[in-house]
Amino acid sequence: MQAEEGQMRREIVIEWEGGQPSGEIAVSNGVLREARIERGQGGIDDKNHFACTVDGPCRLVLQIEGTKVKSGKGSTIVTVQTGRSPLSFFLRDVNSPYPIYIPEYQVVVTEGQAPRSFDEIRTEIRRRGLVSNLQRIEKEPEESFESAAKAARNVKCQTWLGLSRDMRMFAMGERLDWIQPKFHGWANTVKLPETGSVKLPETGGTPVRYDFIKGRGWGVSDHISRRLEDGMLPILRGTLVDEDIRYDLTTFVTLERNELSEKTLRGSHYLVADGYGIGHSFTSEQQARFEALLPGELDRDEETVLMMSVEAVNTARVPRYCRFRNRTPSGGAQGNPSSTVHWHFETANGFGRFESGRVFVVAKLNGKPLPGPEVGILLSPGETATFEVYLPHRPLSVERAARLSHANFTGRLGECRRFWKPKLASAARIRLPEKRVEEMIQAGLLHLDLITFGLEPEATLAPMIGIYSPVGSESSPIIQFMDSMGWHDVARRSLTYFLEKQRPDGLMQNFDNYMLETGAVLWSIGEHYRYTHDVEWVMQIEPELLASCDYILKWRQRNLREDLRGRGYGMLEGKVADPVDPYHIFMLNGYQYLGLKRVAEMLTEVDPAQSMRLKKEADALKTDIRNALLESMGRSPVVPLGDGTWCPTVPPMVEYRGPLPLFAEGGRWFSHGAINIRDSMLGAIWLLLQEVIDDKEPAADFMLNFHNELLTQYSVAFSQPYYSPHTFAYLARGEVKPFLKAYYLAFAGLADRETYTFWEHFYGLTPHKTHEETWYLMQTRRMLYSERGETLDLLPGIPRAWLEDGKRIEIENAASYFGPFSLRVASDLRRNRIEAMVECTSDRRPKRIELHIPHPVGRKASRVRGAIYDPQKELVTIMPFNGHAEITLEFNGN
Repeated sequence: MQAEEGQMRREIVIEWEGGQPSGEIAVSNGVLREARIERGQGGIDDKNHFACTVDGPCRLVLQIEGTKVKSGKGSTIVTVQTGRSPLSFFLRDVNSPYPIYIPEYQVVVTEGQAPRSFDEIRTEIRRRGLVSNLQRIEKEPEESFESAAKAARNVKCQTWLGLSRDMRMFAMGERLDWIQPKFHGWANTVKLPETGSVKLPETGGTPVRYDFIKGRGWGVSDHISRRLEDGMLPILRGTLVDEDIRYDLTTFVTLERNELSEKTLRGSHYLVADGYGIGHSFTSEQQARFEALLPGELDRDEETVLMMSVEAVNTARVPRYCRFRNRTPSGGAQGNPSSTVHWHFETANGFGRFESGRVFVVAKLNGKPLPGPEVGILLSPGETATFEVYLPHRPLSVERAARLSHANFTGRLGECRRFWKPKLASAARIRLPEKRVEEMIQAGLLHLDLITFGLEPEATLAPMIGIYSPVGSESSPIIQFMDSMGWHDVARRSLTYFLEKQRPDGLMQNFDNYMLETGAVLWSIGEHYRYTHDVEWVMQIEPELLASCDYILKWRQRNLREDLRGRGYGMLEGKVADPVDPYHIFMLNGYQYLGLKRVAEMLTEVDPAQSMRLKKEADALKTDIRNALLESMGRSPVVPLGDGTWCPTVPPMVEYRGPLPLFAEGGRWFSHGAINIRDSMLGAIWLLLQEVIDDKEPAADFMLNFHNELLTQYSVAFSQPYYSPHTFAYLARGEVKPFLKAYYLAFAGLADRETYTFWEHFYGLTPHKTHEETWYLMQTRRMLYSERGETLDLLPGIPRAWLEDGKRIEIENAASYFGPFSLRVASDLRRNRIEAMVECTSDRRPKRIELHIPHPVGRKASRVRGAIYDPQKELVTIMPFNGHAEITLEFNGN
């Protein structure tokens, strides 16, 4: 019988090494014409059921009529539905030179003419000596920032400056040539709405930006560098070298009149700040409250002010001119010079004034009013000239500007330093051999604090995520990192934001109709409880917790339908991110499970009956998620890996078949700069972090393998890489090299290497994205320490280079589930030893300490004092741990 036009008939062979497989053959977009067992013993009935009845090699031969479609919807898929190891594959992918070989399933699939046996195929593939991406990473030297920086894009990002708690902020351009007064929700880009821009009547109601120039202007090359004060404080230092003239810039934000201090800081009401964020979601009652509060928040008797000093120095041996152009206002998101903004400059006092009479800038030269809007000054060799500029967030009256002109820049800079440094002093102290990472931890914490808005000293805080309003999912790592650093009060006040905005039915939804927030917030509340064991707080918020849990359970109840068996039975449907995908998405369901599980844990002492109820419901949801995952994996086409083997896959949602970029069922999946974002950033791999799939079970192996080869570049996800949690699975599995590969390359390519500010996406949208920054920070936290049952796991993912001779690692008062702890590790390899001290005196201290001590060149300790040593894992174990331990590892000499 001839196949119809557009069809093909192929004979394929499926052979198992053993295990007595049995099940059913199903063909999509094709027809199974014949099936027979050619090797081994067994039988096939007319309903496509087969059974191999004797343990040993079993060869199944299939005659299939399928389509010639090579890409997209309509391609023939063959499913072998066995009880233990179901698999699916595209008929088009079956190829004798490159057979489908899945060692975990002990199965091969090849073409039917003169097929090789399972053992022959396995032997031939092994003989090739190929490696998968993850195997290749294990063979390479450990990744470092230096090597990652050579491979990754080098991005620059605008710098945000402000006061903390106060939404009146400023953005400074990457070239240090523009300043943008802003409320946090504006990105200085035409790609997003100008929700949080400062719009003035003097600029026709358009956003205002102030441009300025130091030096001669744009030239053939830039010689600009920037750095945060002390590498971490929200005070920006910059240098521009224009041949023989060097311009050194210092800029920061302070208060108009009062000394900047913890006592004078008022902040902004969290709901008003929230309303200025992009994507915010209000009920009608919240909108009314926002509108009532807004006038009082905008019409303040004291502005925030950006102060800037530029010192020009002549480094030549002959006189040279320095040049400076004062702040020039322009309207429009990009500082559009065609926008007509009427203003004038007053030489008598150095004021820039709009026609309305309001002053937008105060400028000085060497302590006196700037003599003109543009100046050129001849400097002798070594001579300096100092320009000072004071820019209020919104223009001032002449009287207020006159008072501002008397401010002392040096004194205000000292006040600013004294304001920010105690914030770091109140957090955990972490000192690392790699200065960049150490600075990024501290700068990152202050980046979070800079845009966590609310009234001081005790009111609710809104944990913003860059230009966006808080999101239960994206704000979770922000709050959890604050808790990790010991800022429990700030974390609790930030969690209160979600409780105060909770809907009457228990739903937590604060951003653009995202449906995953409720479970994610409950998870973060549970994490906060693990740090603090604040039972009294849990008792206070129990009604809100139960309302959210019941919302999840009612939502789940709608999906306990028989017609959803095999298609998301018992799972919740809904949108999890910007793409409008109202499906049964694994990430969404993992968050709801995790939230239910944490609430059950919190209520163990407070309300045992509710705790038991929620634990039972959480376990049932987990079972349904796992069943759906394994069913989906069996229906999804396998893909080849670099070592010659093939790997099962899974889609991000139950409704689809396989990873979306395979287009097994068609669709248009490009979004946010990449085709594969739903699989890598919103996919089933989240179930590893969400405690649904154990990180060492076969499903985890499969997901990490196909994720790495199909969905990442150098182990880093595309577009918005920190949405992919695979790095945490590497750490949990003890796979340090893959972790470090992704760790260094991601931040080398997404964060500004000078100021440590993170972009949201690789293509430059949006700046100061603290969601990305805090997943980096949480990676660092878990690289340094993590909790596992009753064990505190220390330094599980550090680079070997951190323990080269003379280097030290110090952690003081870091917060953990077991209470605060401290760790000191000192490498003294000149004397062939590494010493460590661990201390945790809390009454919740861990029963077991595991400390990873990777020798720089992999040597094993010859003698260990104070702990049990596993040379294979380079791991010392202290059990029982009584609160203090000192360990010495000695190594044989060269």
